Amino acid sequence: MIEMSGGEDRQYRLGYAGDTLNTAWYMRALLGKDWSVDYFTGLGEDRYSGDIRAFLEANNIGTDHIRTVPGRRPGLYMIHQEKGDRHFTYWRDTSAAKLLADDKGALHAAVAGASMVYFSGITLAILAPRARGRLLGAIVKARDAGARIAFDTNLRPALWTSPRVMAGVLTAAASLCDIVLPTHTDEAPLFGDKSVDETAERYLELGVEEVVVKDGAGEALIATASERVKVAPKPGAKVVDATGAGDSFNGAYLSSRLAGKSLREAAEEGHRVAGVVIGQKGALVDPKLLG
Repeated sequence: MIEMSGGEDRQYRLGYAGDTLNTAWYMRALLGKDWSVDYFTGLGEDRYSGDIRAFLEANNIGTDHIRTVPGRRPGLYMIHQEKGDRHFTYWRDTSAAKLLADDKGALHAAVAGASMVYFSGITLAILAPRARGRLLGAIVKARDAGARIAFDTNLRPALWTSPRVMAGVLTAAASLCDIVLPTHTDEAPLFGDKSVDETAERYLELGVEEVVVKDGAGEALIATASERVKVAPKPGAKVVDATGAGDSFNGAYLSSRLAGKSLREAAEEGHRVAGVVIGQKGALVDPKLLG
């Protein structure tokens, strides 16, 4: 999506972001040169679609599988700060990404041969019901071929027709995944979880192997059938803009796991990177700042 951040004196900075793109950005920044990171979405034929492709390619994120959807454009959102918190306004009615799963062949080709496939609840929310089915079918096929499937539920009630539909789709999707990365404060109102442990247990009971429950500035809980680890962020991080914090945590955590690091080491890296990101404006920070 097109991101307009800043807003001081009504002056905004144009950038490109979005939850899954943010995670891909940080995975690309943190994985070694032996790894490739590709991004799959839909874009149009307009100037800004071309700019997004060029931006991704310039930052070594693969674009070969991005669909071109005539007559559609990227979505757009603006961030403004008010009373110490960030607020978002979205324009996505004509977003090409809403049609990313309309071509079944392109969808399967995009995930073929991947070591890991990452998607989010926002991806599912913007798709039509049959398109959700196609996406999940491609994910099952990729998992059967050996890919690890990672999923951030990323609840956005405004994008769903009802809480019941949202809960049902996200639960079904999570049951197909190896790693799920929910945020407790988002999940609790929908599912009634009274603690991060309850959030983790709910996903473990679905058969998820590895659950990473984020809790804002609190401890993250990483849970498997045999291990539970709680990792707190280091104190002292200055919050300038929290946009992309959870996505950057995901990217750092997943890249660490792909590199063979332990649950604790991966969570520590997630907190470290998120601490850098919240000190900058916008969702994507210069990889040089990540150390």
